[in-house]
Amino acid sequence: MVDIATRVYNHTWKLDPIIRSLLDSDYYKFAMQQLIRRFHPDVTATFALNNRTKTVRLAEIIDERELREQLDHARSLRFTPKELIWLAGNTFYGRERIFTPDYLAFLKDFRLPDYELTRRDGQYELTFAGRWAETTMWEVQSLAIINELRARATMRDLSKLELDILYANAKAKAWEKIKRLRRLKDEVGTLKISDFGTRRRHGFLWQQWMMEAMTDALGADVFTGTSNMKLAMDLGIEAIGTNAHELPMVYAALAKTDEELLKSPYRVLEDWARIYDQNMRIILPDCFGTAHFLAHAPDWVADWTGARPDSKEPIEGGEELIQWWREKGRDPAKKLVILSDGMDIDSIEETARHFKDRVRIGYGWGTNLTNDFKGCVPNGDADALAPISVVCKVIEANGRPAVKLSDNPLKATGPKSEIERYRRVFGTVGMKQHAVLV
Repeated sequence: MVDIATRVYNHTWKLDPIIRSLLDSDYYKFAMQQLIRRFHPDVTATFALNNRTKTVRLAEIIDERELREQLDHARSLRFTPKELIWLAGNTFYGRERIFTPDYLAFLKDFRLPDYELTRRDGQYELTFAGRWAETTMWEVQSLAIINELRARATMRDLSKLELDILYANAKAKAWEKIKRLRRLKDEVGTLKISDFGTRRRHGFLWQQWMMEAMTDALGADVFTGTSNMKLAMDLGIEAIGTNAHELPMVYAALAKTDEELLKSPYRVLEDWARIYDQNMRIILPDCFGTAHFLAHAPDWVADWTGARPDSKEPIEGGEELIQWWREKGRDPAKKLVILSDGMDIDSIEETARHFKDRVRIGYGWGTNLTNDFKGCVPNGDADALAPISVVCKVIEANGRPAVKLSDNPLKATGPKSEIERYRRVFGTVGMKQHAVLV
């Protein structure tokens, strides 16, 4: 394993660029990009950075020159022949050649589009405008750049000894979690965990270290893979992923009437099923409210493999799905619930025990796996590296505003007037506010 403290101490961005490859992104972005190119090749979409942790003033922490250098470096990257061969020949979710020759030909010449960067009230306003099939790929890279630059700025004044202690503290925290996972596996029998932590990772090297540690300590039976495509290729582990709110947000923005708006979440699923088979059919029901989605879903949606509840408390969200499957005459024990919203070791333990033998559970462990440095800084503010809640969301498509309601109103995005219109159309049943931590 790499000596991270030494690499950080000797850091220059030319030695360790944050984005090392266009493959340094999440599996779901590639799966969605292929769908976008097939069904919506001419749609334009704009994405924007949003730091929900307003107390952390990113524009006062991250140097603008360094941010531009990292963004420009990411734009200079192209897929290598080795990466394209891996994408063409690797098996994903048990399926060979999941990416078509047409899509791979598109990737051969792909580059990230341009960006706009300004400052306002201590925050960066970072946007990406252009064809949806191109701008979509900025989401993961831009967030990884922002999070790692913040970490680098915070660590810049630490000595080599202090950096050694910092990473020793973080490794000790990780090891305690791993030991608890081993005991949990013995208790519940089946435990499936994958890494969903690319977007808000502490840094690439730390994410890589965590993947190696999880693989060595837990084995493939428990640690099932990573969303990060580069690490999956480099480490020989499974690439894991589902789909994101971006799809229903854009489909809804393109709707011309309220009737089309109501149907848009299910049109996403229809298009997804035209490309991907049962192993990748995981519904994401909360974009415009889970209660409305489930109440109006066509019967065939209940035949999908499972669901990912994303903005309710995990036990509440899981129970809602179990009840829905029962009402639809499906056996919940044969279904898969993927829990990924702010999960950490405590909530993993609680939900694994709660749902044991009732439904299959998989965990997409994100920020608290790849960026848990709370309390690790040896001098000064011990929580200076505590993770923040920063997102990069689509804000418009073909010039029309994009909206996300969420089951948690604090996660709602879009112009206020459009949020209110969507709430009139979809209702607000089951929506409840709770703190957004990551």
